[in-house]
Amino acid sequence: MSTTAPSNVLRPHAEDVYAEELAALRAADHDRPKPPNWHLSPWATVTYLLGGKLDNGFEVEPKYIGQRRLMEIAVATLATDRALLLLGVPGTAKSWVSEHLTAAISGRSDLLVQGTAGTSEDAIRYSWNYARLIAEGPSLGALVPSPLFKGMQEGRLVRLEELTRIPSDVQDTLITMLSEKVLPIPELSTEVQATSGFNVIATANDRDKGVNELSSALRRRFNTVVLPLPTSQEEEVRIVQTRVEKQGKALQLPVEAPALEQISRLVTIFRELRSGVTENGKTKLKSPSGTLSTGEAISVMNSGLALAAYFGDGSLRAHDLAAGLTGAVLKDPVQDRTVWLEYLETVVKERDGWKDLYRACREVVE
Repeated sequence: MSTTAPSNVLRPHAEDVYAEELAALRAADHDRPKPPNWHLSPWATVTYLLGGKLDNGFEVEPKYIGQRRLMEIAVATLATDRALLLLGVPGTAKSWVSEHLTAAISGRSDLLVQGTAGTSEDAIRYSWNYARLIAEGPSLGALVPSPLFKGMQEGRLVRLEELTRIPSDVQDTLITMLSEKVLPIPELSTEVQATSGFNVIATANDRDKGVNELSSALRRRFNTVVLPLPTSQEEEVRIVQTRVEKQGKALQLPVEAPALEQISRLVTIFRELRSGVTENGKTKLKSPSGTLSTGEAISVMNSGLALAAYFGDGSLRAHDLAAGLTGAVLKDPVQDRTVWLEYLETVVKERDGWKDLYRACREVVE
């Protein structure tokens, strides 16, 4: 199976990278029920996310490795009048799932609002081209539609990243749009009514500082699906291995694929520090302040591969991994340093075959 994407684009949209898969699924999807204005049926959407083999033998690559039921609930929610909120700690693939859901259902994933503390009502509703506004007065031609405005007009899904980072009064701008499916434009004495296919996928986490809680009125407009961290070491290793291989090709790193042993060691460290106990359950550990998510493990591996490619011999070794690993753990330079040094001395140093990683990490932290 091959994928297609513009060769000079660093981060192509999902619908470009997986255009062949989406086309194959549409061809195989002709006899299944499909909500209005959806490009794929709910069955085909879940197959696109989780992977599988079609009747003609075509292999669909998994995009999300986890519980099938969570993806079924997410897709079913989008077929109703409720919006979808993907909730979880950082690094649990919320944005990744959101993008692929939108690509599969709407055919395009480019309607995006990135939530920040500075997000204004204009980003949610609409703004004005002030040159035309002054010249013509209020008119549809002078209006600059937001992604949500376009999604309502075109009957498409809209992605809203980091919903809880948006100020609470701006969040509540969504209530009428989600409940009444209408966007008033009082300056023109008119409104935009949502067409079939419109809905919102929002993402949020509650681990970061500066989070704005959702009002109860807004929460009622969402069905929440919590994306958990991987349940087993094998599952997490598979996720990291798959994503690192894909990103390595996209970044065109002249390096060998990382050995499974290196990925396994990194995932083991992250899982033990997250849980506060070694994998055999014999040693209790202090946990650092960071989340040490699967997404961070992928970033650490990519950083190590870049070091190996440009400053090493092309093979990922312990000293290539140590810098990114230490940086991921040491979010608080005082508290986390103590936790990390204790873990290195009591766990890493004593493990068979881990002496190289122990020495490399000690060199970095000192």
